[in-house]
Amino acid sequence: MAKVSIGLQGWRFEESEIFTEEGEFRPLAEIPDDTRQRLVRLTYLHGEPCMACHCIYGDEQKRRCNEATIVYGEPMAEVLLCAEHEADFLYWFREGDGADIAGTDGVQTEFVNWFTHGNRSPDNYDGIEHVVTDPDSLPSPPDADELTRRLNQEYDGKRKRIDLRTGEISWVNGSGDTTNEESSLDINREYPTT
Repeated sequence: MAKVSIGLQGWRFEESEIFTEEGEFRPLAEIPDDTRQRLVRLTYLHGEPCMACHCIYGDEQKRRCNEATIVYGEPMAEVLLCAEHEADFLYWFREGDGADIAGTDGVQTEFVNWFTHGNRSPDNYDGIEHVVTDPDSLPSPPDADELTRRLNQEYDGKRKRIDLRTGEISWVNGSGDTTNEESSLDINREYPTT
C-alpha cells in the first residue's frame, strides 16, 4: 500500500496502518501510537486558519485568513499553511534556519517570527507538488468527539500509572489489578524542593 494524506496535506500515513483491506478505518487500538496521535490531532486542526495569513490579518480580521490545507511539524508544534504560503514555509525551512530546529516545539514560533518580520520566499520559488489521485475514495475520518469517545472506550475503567524512575506505564483497572509488572516507587527518598 502507499502513503496517503488525510484531511490536510503534509503528514503522510502508511495506508496499511490506518485502513483495513476493505478500506475502512482500523479501530484506534490497532493503529500505532505515533500514527494514532497524528490522526487524532488532525481532527482538531481541520478548519483552522493558515498561520501565515493569521500573521497578516490578525485576530480582528481572522475571517480573511485562508483555511489551512497543509500541515508540517510535529503534533502540538505544527505549522498550518494554505497553498499560497506553503512556498514561504519551505523556503524558510530549506534555505533559512528551519531545518536546524526540525522536530522541535520551536518550529512554529520560529517560522511565525521569520514571517512576521516580512520575510518571504522569492517569486516562483518551487514548493512541493502534492499529487491528488482520488480524494473521494478515502473515507472521512471521524470527528474529534467521536475519536475521543473511541479512545475513552478503549481505556474505560482503567487508569494509567507511570513509574517516575523508569518511565514504565502500566494500566490499573478498577479492582487494582495491573496489566503489567509495576515498579515500586521509593517514597522514602528525599526529592529536591524549591
